[in-house]
Order: sequence, then C-alpha cells, then structure tokens
Amino acid sequence: MLKMSEIAKLDDTAILNKVSELRKELFEIKLQRHTSSVEKTHMLTTLKRDIARLLTALNSKESK
Repeated sequence: MLKMSEIAKLDDTAILNKVSELRKELFEIKLQRHTSSVEKTHMLTTLKRDIARLLTALNSKESK
C-alpha cells in the first residue's frame, strides 16, 4: 500500500511507470481469479486504490 507522502516524492515519469506496473499486476490477479483461485483476494482492492492514489497525485501535480 502506497502512502501519499511516498507518492509526492516521485516525479511524473516514475508515477506513470508505477501505474503501468500496478495495472499489469491487477490484470494478472483478475486473470487468476477467473481461471483459478486467488489466495490474496484483498490485493484487488488494494491495487485499485493504489492506482487511484497515483493518478490523483499525478493530476494534482499537473494542475499546479
């Protein structure tokens, strides 16, 4: 779980890279959920929230 203080230290390209990485991980977990059982079901929610945090921080940096 990412904290806003950690995200604030990242630059735009690092945030975009992290979003891309988390989206791939989310896709893999969704695929596992539909094909077999997932051990860590809470990771779906956590990843979605982390992606939202990153995009919110990116949008707030762009608007300044």
